[in-house]
This record gives sequence, C-alpha cells and structure tokens, in this order.
Amino acid sequence: MSTLEIRDLHVSVETKEGAKQILRGVNLSVSSGETHAIMGPNGSGKSTLAYSLAGHPKYTVTSGTVTLDGEDVLAMKVDERARAGLFLAMQYPVEVPGVSVTNFLRTAKTAIDGQAPKLRTWTKEVKTAMEKLRMDESFAARSVNEGFSGGEKKRHEILQLELLAPKFAILDETDSGLDVDALRIVSEGVNRVKATTDIGVLLITHYTRILRYITPDFVHVFVDGRVAEEGGPELADRLEDEGYDRFLGSGVTV
Repeated sequence: MSTLEIRDLHVSVETKEGAKQILRGVNLSVSSGETHAIMGPNGSGKSTLAYSLAGHPKYTVTSGTVTLDGEDVLAMKVDERARAGLFLAMQYPVEVPGVSVTNFLRTAKTAIDGQAPKLRTWTKEVKTAMEKLRMDESFAARSVNEGFSGGEKKRHEILQLELLAPKFAILDETDSGLDVDALRIVSEGVNRVKATTDIGVLLITHYTRILRYITPDFVHVFVDGRVAEEGGPELADRLEDEGYDRFLGSGVTV
C-alpha cells in the first residue's frame, strides 16, 4: 500500500507581471488502488497541480509538502520522481524527433527498474500492449509523437502507463481532443492497468464523459487554487447537470 500526500500546497508561476499564485493550499491524499477525479473550471489550478507534482520548472512551490510513502517528493529531481513511482500523462504530449518509440520505452523501463528488460520478452510485451490500444505496430519504429494525431499521442501516453506500471498516475486531461472511439480505447487501457496493479490515479478533467468509462472513487472540485468541494461519483453527476455556476462567486472565470 502506497500513499501520495499533498498538504497545504501553494504554487506560483512567473508571468510578465511577476509571480502569480495559482495553488492556494491544496490538501489531497491518494492511496494505492484509488481513483480521484480532479474537476473544475478553466484556470482553477488543475493542470498546475499535475505539473507541480511532476517537477516542471515553470512552477514554484512556495509552501506546503508532497510526500510519497513518507519521502519528500519536492526534494526530488524530475527523473527521481519518476523512479519513485510518479507518472504524468500530459495534456499536450511533446514530440521527440530522432528517438523511436521502442527505444524511448525501453530506455524509460531500464531507468525505472535499474536494469534493461530482456529484449525478447520486452518486444512481446510492447506488441501486445500496442495491439490492445489499437496502435499499428509500425508506430514502434517512428519517432516519439512525431506526426502522431492527437488521439495517437494519447494512446502512446497510455502505452507508457501500461508498460512502466507506476505507483501513481496523473492523467492531465487525457480525454481532451479525443473522439468517442479513442476515448473508449484510452479508458480501457487505464482500466486494464487498474485491474492488474494497485495503481493510484489522479484523473484531471473538465468533463464527465471520461468518468463514464473510468469510475472515480472520489471527486474533488478545484476552484481558485483550492479544493472547494469533495464527494463520490455522485458529485460528478451533479456537475454534469449544474456545471460550475454555483462556484463562480469565488472569482473563477470559465
């Protein structure tokens, strides 16, 4: 059993006008096997939370703590956070020209495990995972995300998730830009990982449509850099019906 603890987290980002506070005291606890949906209007701090946990240099933690099984995450470098068990699926995956998907995946697996996987076994695992995600095997030889469609990039993110098997996955608007078929395939991939491991999931989304495929245990509504409301799956249903209008008095612009 692993636990990711976020306590009174404050984060700012540098702008032309100076430092701007984005997160204003976030408290969140995620345990192995749990799925937490992070919802809220634009500008509420959802993606800032994701990238702060991953160690993006654009974001400055001004106070608060983040621990993974008692270890100080904020003291770790980006690669150390990944090796400790944190995984970020980005809303806009970057292209890496000249690095093939298969080499990228094997290098990442080697870095996390401390030793290279056996080539024959690894090749079979990659092929099987790609088939389940409806990815043509030719993608293995292509440069990472180069020329990929939006849906293909998101499938590649979930391919990494399946093969690397982290302790905690932060999925930043994985449903963004996906059509119905791609959304279902990507969601099935997440559910396969959940069914075969004790992974904890932070699922960041604006909409409830992905929650029809990936059922959250907890729902947290972000407003103005804080958790404004918490509940179970029924809270997501309420947001579907009512939207975020009742939170607009908090100063958030949708």
